Order: sequence, then structure tokens, then C-alpha cells
Amino acid sequence: MTDTAHPSASPSSIPDPSAPPPAPHGTLTLLQGTAMYVGAVLGTGVIALPALAAKVAGPASLLAWAALVLLSAPLAGVFAALGARYPDAGGISYYARLAFGPRAAATAGWCFFFAIPPGSAAAGLFCGSYVASAVGGGRATELATAAGLLAVTGLANRYGVRLSGRLQLGLSGVLVALLLVAMACSLPHASLARLHPFAPHGWSAIGPAASLLVWSFAGWEAITHLAGEFRSPRRDLPRATGLAVLIVGALYLALAFAVIVVLGPAAADSAAPLGDLMAGGLGGSARLMAAGAAVLLTLGTMNAYWAGAAKLGAALGRDGQLPAALGRGSTVGEVPRRSLATLITMAALALGVVALTGVGPAPLVQLTCGSFVTVYALGTSAALRLLPRWSAGWLAALVALVAVAALLVMSGRYLLWPLLVGAGSLLYLRYRSTRDGGRS
Repeated sequence: MTDTAHPSASPSSIPDPSAPPPAPHGTLTLLQGTAMYVGAVLGTGVIALPALAAKVAGPASLLAWAALVLLSAPLAGVFAALGARYPDAGGISYYARLAFGPRAAATAGWCFFFAIPPGSAAAGLFCGSYVASAVGGGRATELATAAGLLAVTGLANRYGVRLSGRLQLGLSGVLVALLLVAMACSLPHASLARLHPFAPHGWSAIGPAASLLVWSFAGWEAITHLAGEFRSPRRDLPRATGLAVLIVGALYLALAFAVIVVLGPAAADSAAPLGDLMAGGLGGSARLMAAGAAVLLTLGTMNAYWAGAAKLGAALGRDGQLPAALGRGSTVGEVPRRSLATLITMAALALGVVALTGVGPAPLVQLTCGSFVTVYALGTSAALRLLPRWSAGWLAALVALVAVAALLVMSGRYLLWPLLVGAGSLLYLRYRSTRDGGRS
């Protein structure tokens, strides 16, 4: 493949037989694309991380939420600008290739692709804790729920982005309604006195809380792999991004505030904070509704991520950065079934490791976030090389890169995983080069 943007076909009344065939059009509409974004970003972070962040920083975690909301706007804008300009299934890996060459592309691609399996296991466990809270069964229910979610998501994506886009639209509409119900029912029990003390663990705890909350805002990069699947990427991708930023930012801030002022210090020890909010307003039976909301949220997140990651895996196979057998399905309209099967297998293995070791979801979240921050660093750096200087997208990339650099520092030892994955990608490129007789 050549390191150029996809040409846009111009209409002509007399076709030129020597010209290449026009690129196939995608099927994602503006509403479906917005739903994909909302599902990817407004995912399992809603059902778990308000409590985890409160445990780390107390009410001061609200500042971490606000900082991540502000960061998400330029970050989302950067990826929308890149996706509209270069609609390729490789997403950030493709942008890194254009800007810095195949090694950077392989590193970005591997960091994202291999972050999805442990992230899926963590997402499934978050959801499973809600189901177990509602119906009982403890750890066995958590693992069974996670396994069921993997199966449903894999099945939905096997039939292509048209089906997963329609599914996402329905899921996003229902989950937004459920979140609004949860907050509306719980706010009569709110007390501003629960905001004091505001920083019980010190102001320095805001940084670790922010690094944990990266999980809640990861997703702006996931849809870049589906940019070519939009009916009109240049028109609809930026619009979908803008709508999603407004929806996600407003819901996250409102929900985090509700968790603090309604649950108070008990939020730090809540395994199902959304369920606790709904139960406080509607009674204990609301935990079943919360479990249903958790299932919808998790399905939405996993659906969007797997759709993008499966396309990415096919693109990496196409470009020689993963085995060529995965390369089928990288073009618009095709279903990357081999890449999808690889994701399902790795996610099942990750869940098996969790079941055998008894490890909780928090370390998986941190490992996944370390990978995403690394991908963000490569993507925003590529944007500074590829987008027109001083354009809105370029300025957004400059702001986002500074913020991402701070997140890299906060990630600490959890950067070890993306460093190992990145080293693996470079070793694979070297192996391919040696096997092919020195050809890259």
C-alpha cells in the first residue's frame, strides 16, 4: 500500500476506463456513527469508575473528571480530522505510518490491538459485578456474564458493521435514557455536605485519579478504524464527534457529581455505584434495572471497540505488521472475520487467566489505559506532521499532545505493558524482513 490519503472520486458523466474504480461507500449514518462514538467512550467507565476515582481522590475526583472532559474535546477533534482526511481501516496505525514510517505504525497498531483483549475482560467483570449484585452468584456470575458478553459481541460483529451500527444506535439510546433516570431518581437524596472534605487524600491524589479515568475517555481513537465505513467521512465524522463530545461530557460530569453528593464516602466502596443510585431512588428492585443498564453499556463499548479493532487487525495483516492471514476484510464493506476470531480467542484467554488467578479488573484497566495513552501520543504526534499547520485540527493536536504527555507521566509502571508490546511489534517487523530476504 502507498503512504497516501485515499483519493476522493469525482463524478463524471463519461467513465474513464483507465481510471481506478471508485472507493466503495460505507453504510454508517451520522446517527449510527454518533452512537458508535457514544458507546465506545460512554462505556463501562460509567458503571465502575466514579466509585474507583472517589476511592483514590474523594470529592476532588470531580476535578479529574472535569480535566478529562476538557482533554477529550481536542483529542476527539484530532482523530476526527485525521479520520475525515485519511479514512483507512488502520486508523492511528495508518496515520503513524504516513507520518513516521512502518515501525511507528506497527507500534501504534499493536498497542491498540493487543489492549482490547484485557480491556474486554475488565469490562466484562465490571458488568458482571452489577449482575451479581442484582441476582447473586458472586464470582461465578461475574465470569459467566463476562463470557456471555464476549460471545454476543463477537456474533454481532461477525455480520458486519451495518448490523453492529444498528445495534449500537439502539443500545446508546436506551443507556442514555437509563442514566438520566438513575440521576433524576437519586438527586432528591443528594447533599452538598458530602463534598466536604473535598480532598481527603490530598490534592496530589487528583493525578492518579485522572490516570485511572483515561479508561472512561478512551474511545475517540476507536472509531478512526471505521472512518471509511461512514457514508460521507469528511462530512459526518466531525459532526458525529462533536455530538458525542457534548453527550459524553455532560453525562460523565453529571453522573460523577451525583455519585459523590448522593452516596458520599460510601461511593469509594461501592462495587455497583449506578445500582446504588437507582436503588436509593427507586428501591432495591432497581438493582435489576442497573444490571440491565450495565449490560447495555458494556455491550455498547465492546461492540464499538471490537468493530474498530477487528478492522485494525485486518489492516495490520494487509500491511505486513501482523500475519497476512489476518489481512482479509480491511476494505470498506468487508467483514474482518479472521481478525475478529483472533480478538475473541485472546479475550477468552484473558478472561481465563482472570478466572485462574483471581485478579480484579483494576490492574487490567491500568494496563489498557497505558496502551491507550501510548497510542494517543503517537496519534497526536502524527497529526502535527499530517494536518495543515495552524489549522483547527493542528492546534487541537498541539494541545492534546501536551495533555497526553502529562498522562504518560501519570501512568507510571503501567507503561511497561505498551513498551513490551511495542518491542514485540518491532521484533515481528525484523522477523518479517529477515524472512522476506531483507524486504520491508
